[in-house]
Amino acid sequence: MFIVPVSRRAAVRARHFDRLFDDAFGQLFAQPAADAAPVRRPSIDVAESDGAYVVTLDVPGVSREDVKVSIDGRSVSIVAEARAESPAADAAEPATETGTAKPAERVILRERAVASFARSFTLQSEIDQASSQARLDNGVLTLTLAKRSPASTRLTVN
Repeated sequence: MFIVPVSRRAAVRARHFDRLFDDAFGQLFAQPAADAAPVRRPSIDVAESDGAYVVTLDVPGVSREDVKVSIDGRSVSIVAEARAESPAADAAEPATETGTAKPAERVILRERAVASFARSFTLQSEIDQASSQARLDNGVLTLTLAKRSPASTRLTVN
């Protein structure tokens, strides 16, 4: 089912309605670990041309190696995780020339935590995985998802 927004307010309401069901089913079936970071659901922009969809979403702090995009027919799933810097690596200071170690810095406040991003959606046309591309620049993930050309439905008459 696709909801076609008539106005900006309708688009916002449709997004809230979608999140209501996504959040309810996510809480019902997912059992997160006690120490796991909360999973963020980034907003997406989808543009369509004759041959492809272009999907854009923000995933700040995520490296290319930590992004996983899965395509199954018309369904697209994106999972990404930003890894936090290790406080132990920041605290270790090399010894000075006199042989004494510098005092380690203490972390007073740490608000930037590990962030996980997950988003799934279904498009109107099937996706050709071989022709699709993904690009991550400055925390913005851009997917160019090529549409699969429909198979010929004509039969030759002998």
